[in-house]
Amino acid sequence: MKIHDVVKGKPSQEVVTISPDATVRELIGLLAEHNVGALVVCDADDTLAGIVSERDVVRQLHLDAAVLDSAVSSIMSTDVHTCSGNDSVPDLMQTMTEHRIRHVPVVDDGRLTGIISIGDVVKSRIGELEFERDQLDSYVHQT
Repeated sequence: MKIHDVVKGKPSQEVVTISPDATVRELIGLLAEHNVGALVVCDADDTLAGIVSERDVVRQLHLDAAVLDSAVSSIMSTDVHTCSGNDSVPDLMQTMTEHRIRHVPVVDDGRLTGIISIGDVVKSRIGELEFERDQLDSYVHQT
C-alpha cells in the first residue's frame, strides 16, 4: 500500500497549517478546533518551515507558562521528516519508528499534499489485515 492510498482513505484530506509567527495560544485553538495532534508550520509562501505537536506545547508549558503568548516558531521542530504519496506504508512505518515521530507531512513535487499520523498508518494496516483474513477465510470455506 502507498501513502496516497492512506491519504485518500482519510475522512478529510485537508492539511491544517499555521504560520511560524502565530502564537502558541492560536496553535492550541486550531489543534482543538480540528481535533488533530499536530500542525504543519508553513511560511507566507506556503513553504514547509516545521511541524508542531501537542507534545511540543506540553513540554514547553512545563518549563514556562508564558509560552502561550510566544511564537509557534519558538517551539516547533524544524527537522521535519516528510514522505511522498508514492512511498510505501512499511517504509513510513520504519521511519516513524526509528525517529519516534507520530506525524509526517506528505510532500509531492514540492507541494504539501497531506499529513499522515501514526493512527492513520495503524488504521490502514488493520484494514489490510482484515482484508487478508477475509480472503483466507473465503478460500478455506469454499471447499
